[in-house]
Amino acid sequence: MALKLNREPNLTAKHEGFRYQTAAVEAIQNLDYAAVFHEQGLGKTKIGVDLALIWLKLDIVDSVLVVTKRGLIQNWTEELQLHSHLVPRILSQDKRRNFYAFNSPARLYLTHYEVMKSESKRLELFLKTRRVGVILDEAHKIKNPESIVTQKLFDLSSGFVRRVIMTGTPIANRPYDLWAQIFFLDSGNALGSNFAKFKESLDLTNDLARNASMVRGFEDKLSRIYEKLKGFTVRETKDALEIQLPNKIFRNVSVEMEARQGEIYNIIKREFALYVVKGNEAKLDESDEILKRLLRLVQTASNPKLIDDSYQNMPAKFPILERMLYEITVRKEKAIVWTSFTKNVDWLKKELRKFGVVSVHGKISQEERNRAIAAFKNEAETRVLIATPASAKEGLTLTVANHAIFYDRNFSLDDYLQAQDRIHRISQVKTCYVTNLVASGTIDEWVDVLLSAKHLAARLAQGDITKDQYMQEADYAYGEMIKDILDAKDQNL
Repeated sequence: MALKLNREPNLTAKHEGFRYQTAAVEAIQNLDYAAVFHEQGLGKTKIGVDLALIWLKLDIVDSVLVVTKRGLIQNWTEELQLHSHLVPRILSQDKRRNFYAFNSPARLYLTHYEVMKSESKRLELFLKTRRVGVILDEAHKIKNPESIVTQKLFDLSSGFVRRVIMTGTPIANRPYDLWAQIFFLDSGNALGSNFAKFKESLDLTNDLARNASMVRGFEDKLSRIYEKLKGFTVRETKDALEIQLPNKIFRNVSVEMEARQGEIYNIIKREFALYVVKGNEAKLDESDEILKRLLRLVQTASNPKLIDDSYQNMPAKFPILERMLYEITVRKEKAIVWTSFTKNVDWLKKELRKFGVVSVHGKISQEERNRAIAAFKNEAETRVLIATPASAKEGLTLTVANHAIFYDRNFSLDDYLQAQDRIHRISQVKTCYVTNLVASGTIDEWVDVLLSAKHLAARLAQGDITKDQYMQEADYAYGEMIKDILDAKDQNL
């Protein structure tokens, strides 16, 4: 039985979207499930809002559930107010309030992924009482098929009468990140029901550098992915659209580590090289232990204070960053400085306070985060935001800035792409500059090559480029390069 309200809300959009946004809604509004993979910065939230309105207007669903990340609830609330007349009911970790929300005749519900765990049983019952369409925002959140959140959503999937996922980075790190997101939609119809089998031949392993047969198999399977998805997927990139966005200019700035920093780095490098060859079974895999040790090298190239409290010198990247920020702020422009480490955020905020700095990382409250973002957006004297990608890479439009400076980068493609495009979005009018500070002769150089390889693979799987274009640019040098970084060429790595 359809849900009836005494007074139906106004289901018209407050204003029309761009042509490509309208086209996306029209393409998927009658599909049982769909994926919106528009590049970050192209207004997927507007597509989601308009899609929800049409579902409700056409009586396809009784209610729409939007699931996003916890930190984006406020952003979605503001976007709904901007684009629609709907006021969402919020499902939170407060089960008492949720009880009343579930039993209210609301047309739109807004929640975050953690609630999918805590309220899975009541959500299952809820889906039996009315027709619900679901929109998963930042859907790469469920890329790990073994996570509890992903498993809960798999269990709930068939109860939704419409299912849509949205993300600008469906391949958040490796091609196999797609599998769980698509499985939520179609229960394995497009990419199969066996994740292990799908992953086996779609991994950017270090072995590809020396195995031509493996490369051919990898490229062949990678090139077929988009063909399997295109019937229910819409994707646009900034380059392919008619909208006018300013240029985005990339540059790497090489930095020579200072003497003591270099000594610490070499000690850790030698320890790591010995670790990976122990037992005569050397393998540079992606185990948690290997990644943790690689991350220590990234930390040292960034700021040895992160791992050694006795380090009192100034890390080599800092004077370069300070000079860049001086030049930027003199021009009355704004910059975001990205670092993967919360300790770095606090240290940089203290050292750079003369530039008018605010900061965001995962250890501050939501209220503090919102205040910092508001100050950066609205106060002329606040010219620098220092943040971790984990806390601020998604859902934010920060086009008051036109400089994104990566003090360091981890191994996540998603972190890098999402973070840089906080500034390169609709409403940006200035040329954007993305600058990577790279410590010469260190793991920073390997990270740069690895992220480029991951991005190229993602572009092929997402249909952004052809197989021929991919093969012309593909470079698997990262597999051998890591040995040079570790000075381990003679260690049988």
